[in-house]
Amino acid sequence: MIERSIAHSLCFGVYTAGRQIGFARVITDCAVFGYLADVFVLPEFRGRGVGKHLVKTILEHPDVHGLKLLLLRTRDAFAVSSARPRGE
Repeated sequence: MIERSIAHSLCFGVYTAGRQIGFARVITDCAVFGYLADVFVLPEFRGRGVGKHLVKTILEHPDVHGLKLLLLRTRDAFAVSSARPRGE
């Protein structure tokens, strides 16, 4: 199920020294709607701006940048959700 969900999403990763330290995916129609899901940074790399950088990179991707609606549901990543400038 995880492999299938990743295969049908736009996936992003953050790497350092050949090690993956972050991941996120966007479920989207690449036209109007997107859902930012599974944003994750390994605990030892949190608090260093990795999540914000990851979300900024996602927002700049051509298949995401022009979307009219991009949703993020989170219980604990409010700083990451503020990575998109207001008015966009």
